[in-house]
Order: sequence, then C-alpha cells, then structure tokens
Amino acid sequence: MLREPAFDWTIIVLTCQHKDSVHAFQRELEIRQQRGGLSQKTLLLTVSDPQEPGLGSGGATLNALLVAAEHLSARAGYTVVSADVLDDAYILILHMGRDFPWDSCGRAFCWLPIEKPAQTVQGPVCCLDVLLDCLSNQVCPGSPAGVWLCSTDMILTIPTTFEMSWEGFSGVRVLALPGDVSYATNHGVYLADDQGGVRDIIYKASEERIRQAAKPDGTVPLVSGPVFFCRRVLERLLKAHVTPPLDGCTYMGIDSGAPPVQISLFLDLLMCLCSDLTESEFVNGERSGSSSPVGPQGAVVRSARALLWRILRGTALHMVDVPGGQYDYLTLSGKEHVERLTKMGKRDTLSHIQNAQAVSDGGRVINSVLEGDIRVASGAVMQHCCLQGSLEVHTGCLLSGLELNSLQIQPLCLSNDVILQGRRVQLGEMKLTVYTVLGAHDDLKVSCDMAGATFLNRSWSELYSRTGIQPDDLWGPGRSKSLMEARLFPVFRPRGGCVGLEMGVCWFLGGPGELEHWRAAWRLSLQEVLCLTDQEGERCWKEALFFQAGRRRVTDNLKNQSDRGMLPIFRAAVLGGQHTELLRTLDSIASSSQENLGVAARCLACIADILGCLAGEGRGGLRSGPAANPSWRHAFSLLEQGDLPGGVQALASERNNWLSRPDLLVRAARHYEGAGQVLLRQAVMSSQRFISIGQGEVPPLGEWQHVECPARLDFSGGWSDTPPIAFEHGGAVVNVAVKVDGRRPIGARACRIKEPRLLLVSSNGEHEGAVATETVCERLEDLKDHCVPHAPGALLKAVCVCSGLVTYPSQQSLEEQLLQRWGGGVEIHTWSLLPHGSGLGTSSILAGAVLAAVYRCTGRTYDTDSLIHAVLHLEQMLTTGGGWQDQVGGLVGGVKLGRSKARLPLRVDVERLPLSQDFLLSLQNHLLLVYTGKTRLARNLLQDTVRRWYSRVPSIVENAGQLVNNAEECASACKEGSLSRLGACLERYWAQKKVMAPGCEPAAVRTMMDALRPLALGQTLAGAGGGGFLYLLTREPLQGEVVRQILNNTQGLRDFSVHSVELDMEGITVTKSS
Repeated sequence: MLREPAFDWTIIVLTCQHKDSVHAFQRELEIRQQRGGLSQKTLLLTVSDPQEPGLGSGGATLNALLVAAEHLSARAGYTVVSADVLDDAYILILHMGRDFPWDSCGRAFCWLPIEKPAQTVQGPVCCLDVLLDCLSNQVCPGSPAGVWLCSTDMILTIPTTFEMSWEGFSGVRVLALPGDVSYATNHGVYLADDQGGVRDIIYKASEERIRQAAKPDGTVPLVSGPVFFCRRVLERLLKAHVTPPLDGCTYMGIDSGAPPVQISLFLDLLMCLCSDLTESEFVNGERSGSSSPVGPQGAVVRSARALLWRILRGTALHMVDVPGGQYDYLTLSGKEHVERLTKMGKRDTLSHIQNAQAVSDGGRVINSVLEGDIRVASGAVMQHCCLQGSLEVHTGCLLSGLELNSLQIQPLCLSNDVILQGRRVQLGEMKLTVYTVLGAHDDLKVSCDMAGATFLNRSWSELYSRTGIQPDDLWGPGRSKSLMEARLFPVFRPRGGCVGLEMGVCWFLGGPGELEHWRAAWRLSLQEVLCLTDQEGERCWKEALFFQAGRRRVTDNLKNQSDRGMLPIFRAAVLGGQHTELLRTLDSIASSSQENLGVAARCLACIADILGCLAGEGRGGLRSGPAANPSWRHAFSLLEQGDLPGGVQALASERNNWLSRPDLLVRAARHYEGAGQVLLRQAVMSSQRFISIGQGEVPPLGEWQHVECPARLDFSGGWSDTPPIAFEHGGAVVNVAVKVDGRRPIGARACRIKEPRLLLVSSNGEHEGAVATETVCERLEDLKDHCVPHAPGALLKAVCVCSGLVTYPSQQSLEEQLLQRWGGGVEIHTWSLLPHGSGLGTSSILAGAVLAAVYRCTGRTYDTDSLIHAVLHLEQMLTTGGGWQDQVGGLVGGVKLGRSKARLPLRVDVERLPLSQDFLLSLQNHLLLVYTGKTRLARNLLQDTVRRWYSRVPSIVENAGQLVNNAEECASACKEGSLSRLGACLERYWAQKKVMAPGCEPAAVRTMMDALRPLALGQTLAGAGGGGFLYLLTREPLQGEVVRQILNNTQGLRDFSVHSVELDMEGITVTKSS
C-alpha cells in the first residue's frame, strides 16, 4: 500500500540512457510532484548519459552526483562545484537502466494494476512509485545525510517490521534481500562476514560459487539495488570529475574532451571496497558485467580502477540483510511480466470498460477505454488501449498501446500467450506507430539457430514455411540472429505511407498477407524500435488515454449514480490542463438529465468543484457565499422555468467570463452550487405527489384552529434524511417527540377574517414576554419574497403559497383570490418557546403546524403523511433545504423510525416503534436536556456537508452508510428495551455527526460533554450540532439536579440551563375555539 512520503529528499536525480528521453522522464517526475507524491521542496533532475552507448551504472552515478552537486552549489550561491553543499543534503539517484520491451517508457514507468488509496489527485502507480514508496517510507528514514542509489528495474517488498540502526555509521551500506541459489546464478550476491562486512560480490557465477554466500536457511543475499554513500565518501567521489580517466564518466569531462569510460556501480565502485580483493585482483580482474581490463580500452579501464582503489579503498562496505524481503527483477521474459501483472492489484485500473462483465476477475485492464464486446480472459492484460468492436483476448496475452476501431480490430485473431503492442517511434522527422507482435514464451536474446528458439511461441521454421520469409530478410551480415535483432515489423511503405496491423501483425498471426508487400516496406527490429521510441509521444498517448478514461468514468459514475468520489479525477484534469474537456462532458450530462434532476444537480456541483480546483487550494476566498449576481440571473431563470438544456448552456456561456482569476473562479463555483440547489429543490419537490389534501366544510369566520406540536430529539441517523443523501443513498432516522419542561413548545393558530388580506404574526418566547412580528399582505406583490428565507414573515408567506391558500404569481389580485376562494382573508399566528438554533427541529415542525392550521381553517383535510411531505415541499420552496426528520419527529408522537429509499420521487415512510410502557417511562426518567448557550449555525453546516457529499468524500460516503445502520440498531435497542444499547447508539451517533460536519463541536460543548460523561450512557448535541441543546441519557434516573451541580462547578461554562423531558405520544394536536 502506497503512503505519503515520510522522507523529504533534497534532490532526486533520474538517469537515463538516451538524451531524447530526458524531457519525457522529467515531465513524469514533475507530474508526481504536482500530484503530491513528491515534496514540493525536492529538486527534480533527469540526466542522460553524456555519451552513447552509456557509461555504465557507475559512470552514470558519478555524473549524476556531479550534476546534483552543481545544482545545489548554484542554489547556495557558489560559482564552482562545492562539496560543502553535501553536508546536509539527502540525495536520491535512480538509474533507469536498459530499454524494456514490454513498456515503451521503461521499467520505471511501467504502469501497475493498483491505485494509491485515498489519493487526493488521481494518477497511475508505476514501478517507480512503488520503489519511491519503499525507499522513502521504509528504507531511508533515519539515515544521515548522503546519497542513496537504486536502479528502477525491480520491485522491492520490505517487511513493515524492518528497521536499520544508523548509530555511529560511516562508509557505504548496501541492502540485500534473500533469494534462492538457482536465481542468483543469473544475478549477483554479496559474500559477507558475520558482522555484515562485504568480502566480495559474486556475479553470474556457478551454483557452487554462489553457495559460498548462503545463509543457514539456504537463501543467498541478492544484490538488490539500494546503496548508501555517507557524506565523507561522497566528497572523495566528487573529486573524480576532475581526475582522469574518471572525468570521462561525467558530462564535464566529455565536454572537456576526455575519452568516455564505462564503470559499473557494483563491480567497480563497490567491488574495490570488498575486503577479500587485493589491488591487483581488482584492477586486472576480468568480471562478467564490467568493462574488460584487456583489449583496446584495457589501459583506460585499469587506470580508472586504480584511481577508484586510491580514492575509496579503506572505506567500510557493510551489508544489511532484509529477512522476509522480496526482490522482483523485471526480466525480458514476456511470460513473467504478464504473470506479474495478473497476480497483483485489481481487474480494472483507471479504465473505462463498457462491458465490464466481459473482463474476468483474473484479467487486468490498465489505463484503457474499451467499447463494445472486448473479452479479456483470466491471465490476460490490456494496457494503454483504446478499442472499439469485438475481440477475444486469451489467457497469457498482453495488448498495449493500441488504438483500433471496429473495422481495424475485425481481422485480428489472437491465440494464447500473444503480446501485441503499438509503439510510437520517430524516424527522422516522421512520427509513426509500429505494431510488434511476439510470443510470451519467446526468448528475445537467443539465436534463431538454437534449439527451442521461437517466434510467436513457434519454431522459426514454421514462420519460414508459412510466409516464405527467409533468414536473410531478417538479419543482415554480421548481425546477431536473435529475435531482438530480427527486422520483422513493417513501419512504412515508400509508396503507400504508414503501415497498419494487416501487413505484419495479422499476417504473422495467420491472416492474409503478401510476402512482396512485406519485403517492400521499411522494417524495424525490436531492438531498433526500442532505440527509436518516441518517449514523449508514448507519454502523451498514455496521458491522453488517462484523461479520456477519466472522463468516461465520470460519465459512468454520474449516470449510474455511483458513490465513487471524483475529486481526485477533477484535480488531475486541472493539473493536466484537461479541465475544458471535462467541463464540456459535465455540461452534456447535466443537459441530458431531465428525467433525473438529482443527477443534473450533482453535475453542477461537480463543475463547482472543478472551478474551485482551478482557483487553487485556499485561493480566491471561501467556497460558501452568495450566488445572486445579476450576470447569472438569466441562467437561473431558465432553470427555474424547467428549461434544463437552456439553463446549463447559459451557465456554461457565463462561466467563460469568470475563469481569469481565483476570486472569480470561486464566485463562479458558488453560483454553480446555487444553480445545483435550484435543481435539487425541483427534484425534492417531486415528493408533492405524496401530498393528498381533501376539501371538507369550511369553518365559520372567526373560529380559530389551534395547533400544538412537541419538539423532537434525534436518537440516530440524522443527516441521512438530508437531500440529496436521502434519495441518492437512502436515509433512516430514529427520533422521539418530547415536551420541554412539561409543555409543547411549538404552535400555530389560524382563522378566517372578513377583511380580504393576510395578517401574519410570529412570536418567540413566553406569551408575557414574547417578541411578536406582524406582517400584513394586502397586495399580491407583498408575497414576492415568500421564497427569501430571511424576509419578514417568509415562513408564513411560503405556507400561504405552498398550501394553495393563494396563487403566486397570478393574474388575479390577492383580494380577488381571497374573496373568491375563502370569502375573506386569513389571520395566522405562530409561536415557539425554544431559542433560535435549538437543534430540536423547530422550523420544520412549526411549518407543519402552520400548514395544519391553514388547512383546517379553510376546511381542507389531510393526514400526517401528507403533512410530512408538504413540509418537505414547503422548505424547498423557501430555499432553506433541510431533511425530513424534523417534521417526522414533531408531527408523529412517540419513538419512531423514518425511512426514505434511494430513489426519486423522495418518499418518507414512518414506523412508530411498539415500545412497552415500562421502557417509555424509564426512557423519560433518564433523558435530560441541557441548553448549551451556543447558537447553532446549521446553514453553513448544511452547505458544507452537501458539498462534501456531492464530492463523494470517502469518509462521508462511508459515514452515510453507518448512520443508516446505526438507526436500525437504535430501533432494535428501543424495541428490546435496552437503555445501554440505546446509549451506545447515541455515542456512535455523535461521532458520526462530527464526521459529517467537522466543527460541529464547539470547545465549550466539548468541556460540557467531558464533565457529564461519567453520568451518561450516551450524549449528543441535538440536530446538526454546533450549538443549541445537548441531550444525554443518564445512567441513573432523574439526574437533573446532579447535572446542574456538575455544570455549575465546571470552569468556563456559562449561559447554560437544564430542562426536563417528557415523551409526547400524541404528536401534532388540533383544537378549535371562537
């Protein structure tokens, strides 16, 4: 599992063979830094060997060390290379090594079928990333300043328990992972003494010789890559760049006219430190894998070795064994590579697969777009492909780099164990794609004359017999007659242009073809293809496919209403400059989602996220803010009118005017969130179909309809009732109706009056000291702000419109409507004994009370189910949002479980829990309310939580499921009559609320809860949190006075009050009076 890096490198240097690769590989490193995989402070450099063919791993090390020291010296203000910059530098040098036939960007950038967990910016995981993770988090932490060296041609696995001691260390340290003797014969091992001192390095020797290094368990310590040079050794090595003949290993020496010299890291630089070797053995020894000390360059090689001996001899070389570690070298075997990929990770990595069922669990699809009936068998791999049509990919196959439509793919007929690759090459000024096909069992290096030599897993003689190709067609005089050197693959026809699959690949696979056409084409060997690879073209192809697949996955996620988070995709697109295409994709999905406004709303929220990403983290202002700029009014108007395509297009047109600065981008994001709220309201308003209102006898003028409601306490599941969570995930809430201090705290009354007007009176507090606000509506225009939440009398105005008391807008005047429908006006009074922001559901319950009073005073009939959905509809009209649990809690008596399914239209089903009288009495005696003295700010909490849900932040998605599960557990606890289980549910619920809305626990509330914890089975803030009322389920009954004493004695608490709770089994009640 990849982690955030624990080790900050001063500089990372990546060495590569070809100078044409530098730009592509440097870009790969920079992308990783942009995505957060590497520290922003780390200097990144890609350095090619100053001479081709290369200078060996040792020469590349000396050159990389010089380049690193030069850049650090320049940064420090020196005018010459100074070793002083190495004093506190942590340098990592990574060697790319030789070309890799199975991935055009080399072993380091070979994509793996795994994804980094919890990544903030989506990106691939390559072998390099796994290696960096291993080095930065397991191997290197704790080491002193110096240089770490490692090749990128393998995958290291280090046990999590592995630790190294660095106390008093000086010299050079190497890591050795265990391997078996047979494997080591084609590799290298360290021969060490009992203290870990390296006596010799044995490379590609006989089994007998390898066994000299065996440990008691029979394994041998493999030469595994990581090497550390301490600061003192680095200063000695750095001197080599001005000392012949080692100056020929560096670009400065080459630029100064020094002859190039090849030096091996392990068989020269490290070998001279081995205690068993004499100077003569080191300088004059012939070693496989190292430059020969005899022959044309022998004198230079001997001189270079002698200089190394003088510079380094006497430095301690110490081996650290890594028990349980694994070393997987990426060999030239196609079979091994396919098996490696199919044994790790998951089936689908960073891909879009139209027919996902056609890919077996044992198959792997990496960074690909597959449209049509593309079938991938177990043990097969597809990577970096864009395919349309019908194709069967059999076991053991690897398809890579292909872009084929249904016509191009039709003649392709694959068998098992075929490796088919499209490779981007550059011939002079021409950039072309050459298609290569090989067998997974083919040995690329063996001569075709050797027994067992194959092409496409069959003997060469079969190829000659079937096609008429002759060896002279493939190999010129003096060329190695290996598959690597065979000029098999046509790339260009002088008279016909580029070559597709049919001339080479399909013919080799048994399809039709003509020998003369094949002979007339320019052809390349695999070796030439690797040398001519357009690395930047390969990188761009993979990157373009990555973003294309990302857009397709976004489309799939939205249309399938998936809970997968997409912010990492958005951030990657913004960093890669691909946001324009992604925005167009989201515009298109939103415009075509008329049948599911929830999807359209989520699309607009996604666009807001992308605009926020474009602004930059922490730049441009806060995401929450106003969204009523006149420039956006036209687009909002179209959405309000139900013209979804027109509204989305108008939003996109206006968006183009807001992309130039971070502050404008953030303001545009706010307006997209506002537009999404318009669609969300329309989606929730579909619940109107569950409102059934009848018409009965209209009461006489002056007869008051009195409505009283209890408050509600939410026991579990809150937030899951909030749109869009309620209809995208599904919700479940357990709550209870309660009287506070023996009274129903919420009420309304209404009656018809003679005057054709609306008299609206709202009051807060006790009747004697109540503060009343009176609003008189005599003209229809007075209702125009009925959907502005903070307008005077907004709730009552919204009830007048939502209930059908009047119609707004209308051609009829208010007076005409009231006289025609009701024979006069209506007077409405509301009150609440609870403080603002109590968290006890006041506003929604009050809305239900007012609706009930208006319905009754106009002679209309309703049931509680209709009232619950009417409140939901009303709150969307009022633009306050919110869920359904508050009105369920206050309109339905007792303890109940409300549920909504994951679908539109949003419907709420309520189950009153059948509880014993003994349990209800016990529950009442153990419940206490404490007013915290803090005002709750639910609006900001709601906006932030909905934004995080739309972004599908993983913690929010997981928590939504846990909220619903906890509600079901809470209902079960109540039915069982278990206060202890109920208390545990309350504790879980409070933890879940804090995940849903970080910041909902003020410091004073935390102090209060800590003080009360010894008394409580469970406790939580009511509602969304942030302030208002705290309620607790006490261990002992009737603990009001004890709680009051504890809080009085707790420092820093003030303005709190303790209140009794009485369960209300009736819910909403209606009476009448004259």
